[in-house]
Amino acid sequence: QVQLVESGGGLVQAGGSLKLSCAASGRSFSSYGMGWFRQAPGKEREFVAAISWLGGVTNYADSVKGRFTISRDNAKSMLYLQMISLKPEDTAVYYCGAAGTTVATTTRSSYNTWGQGTQVTVSS
Repeated sequence: QVQLVESGGGLVQAGGSLKLSCAASGRSFSSYGMGWFRQAPGKEREFVAAISWLGGVTNYADSVKGRFTISRDNAKSMLYLQMISLKPEDTAVYYCGAAGTTVATTTRSSYNTWGQGTQVTVSS
C-alpha cells in the first residue's frame, strides 16, 4: 500500500498563503484518487479537496472553492494543497488521504490511508 506524510503547516495571518505537501511512499501512487480533509477542535473531519488519479478532475468544498488548489505530481509521488486568502475559519489539522478508487471522491469513507496531519493556524 501507500504511506503518507504531510508537511507545510504553520501559523499565518488572515489573507495570507500557505502550501501543504503530502509525500507518498510505496507503489502505484498514481493508481488512486487523493484528497485533503481537515478537522478543527470540537468539529467533525470535513472534506476540503480531492483529485483524480491522473489529476484531470478536482473537487472542492464550497467553503474553499476559489481559494484552494489541489494538485499532484505522480512522478514525484507528491500531493499538494495551495491555499490563498486564508481565513481564521480555515484553522484546523489538515490530513491527506489516499482513496480506494481512481476518482476524485469527496466521501471520507472512500479513503483507506491517511497521513498524520499538519496544523494550519490562521490568525486575525
